Amino acid sequence: QVQLVESGGGLVQPGGSLRLSCRASGSIFSIDTMGWYRQAPGKQRELVATITSGGSRNYADSTKGRFTISRDNAKKEVFLQMNNLEPEDTAVYYCNAAVTVVPGTARNPNYWGQGTQVTVSP
Repeated sequence: QVQLVESGGGLVQPGGSLRLSCRASGSIFSIDTMGWYRQAPGKQRELVATITSGGSRNYADSTKGRFTISRDNAKKEVFLQMNNLEPEDTAVYYCNAAVTVVPGTARNPNYWGQGTQVTVSP
């Protein structure tokens, strides 16, 4: 069984910063892409940023230049440094990972954490 556990959310004023962390654990052979998604009330879940095991990064246009994704492959962790936060960044942030559990089997891209709330408000 694979688990993703996020931490680091909270309440911050506009212009402030937060750092989210996510650790994967369980029966894991390898992890390819890890990423962060978010869902605001009444909206669909959307991409924030992703990073491959080789370090290639992809960002949503709304987060480029403000957010930085990184990972520690040895510790199976992914991070999201969020700077210059805006009220529009308020959402539940979810960690995602594409995991191979058994060598030689298909990678499953649908492992999700439970989510962590980020609220940006004066």
